[in-house]
Amino acid sequence: MSNAPRLTALDALHRSLGATMTDFAGWDMPLRYGSERDEHNAVRTKAGLFDLSHMGEITVTGPQAVDLLNYALVGNIGTVGLGRARYTMICREDGGILDDLIVYRLGEDEYMVVANAGNAQIVLDALTERAQGFDATVRDDRDAYALIAVQGPESPGILKSLTDADLDGLKYYAGLPGTVAGVPALIARTGYTGEDGFELFVEPQHAEKLWQALTDAGSPAGLIPCGLSCRDTLRLEAGMPLYGHELTTALTPFDAGLGRVVKFEKEGDFVGREALTAAAERAESAPPRKLVGLIAEGRRVPRAGMSVVADGTVIGEVTSGAPSPTLGKPIAMAYVDAAHAAPGTPGVGVDIRGTHEPYEVVALPFYKRQK
Repeated sequence: MSNAPRLTALDALHRSLGATMTDFAGWDMPLRYGSERDEHNAVRTKAGLFDLSHMGEITVTGPQAVDLLNYALVGNIGTVGLGRARYTMICREDGGILDDLIVYRLGEDEYMVVANAGNAQIVLDALTERAQGFDATVRDDRDAYALIAVQGPESPGILKSLTDADLDGLKYYAGLPGTVAGVPALIARTGYTGEDGFELFVEPQHAEKLWQALTDAGSPAGLIPCGLSCRDTLRLEAGMPLYGHELTTALTPFDAGLGRVVKFEKEGDFVGREALTAAAERAESAPPRKLVGLIAEGRRVPRAGMSVVADGTVIGEVTSGAPSPTLGKPIAMAYVDAAHAAPGTPGVGVDIRGTHEPYEVVALPFYKRQK
């Protein structure tokens, strides 16, 4: 096994654009091309172009594909219509979150599960193991796809100029097969930025052609290439969880405030049902720490792992923190004791290297786009 990072189909192109590259979950990925703030603001006001080919695609097919997914995941996949997508999670037997996922229903008996890069192998192994006894096939399709995202208010117009697919009829969390700039693609109206946008699943051999076509069509509208750094500040402003930060195996979906993704009403058993039933009851009687937003009163940036304090007592922990280009202040997501979770709770601070910096507790998300 070589320890060299994996390269996406767009690797040479990123380097030709002068990208600063970084190792992310075993992949060499663009962190930024120029200014993180410019990239972030482009997505909020115009459009940004992302290479997300590190994400893990797993195809599940067969007469019992839906039964397998209902058993393996916490969501009700039986209610996902053809061409629609669903946000869900895969948990351990003890209810701990293995990963958060998007499941696309591509055909009558065909589903694509998209896992986070760092968890793709874990999810693949879990699905393969859980498939025993089901008339269904789990296939590792990580090498079959490149994934390019165009995100931001100008993205529908940019994409429309390159495809005759019905983008107006494409709802949020839906996907349809189409051709973009002559390239066959699965066009999904999904994203991780808090903006309208699309994720385009294509064969790796077509990735450069599609990237170039989107760049040419989008440049007049202000589209620029964007790296993982601004992807993180965009999702943080939008209050979207990141695995390894807001979601871990130590937390159940109920601990993460995402109990709504667990569908107890679906038929049959599913992995973690018993533990999650107990977690749901616990959350009702004794609320776990709550995920909240924190906005700095000063300039110091909170980082994951820092303690949240009130009256000299530790009441929680920062899970993600960064300067927010949109708010112009440092922001953070943190799990805090329920007694301190209400927006406006006084006296809350973050311990930054021994100094208790004052923070305002706010409800998530920090930013919501105008429809």
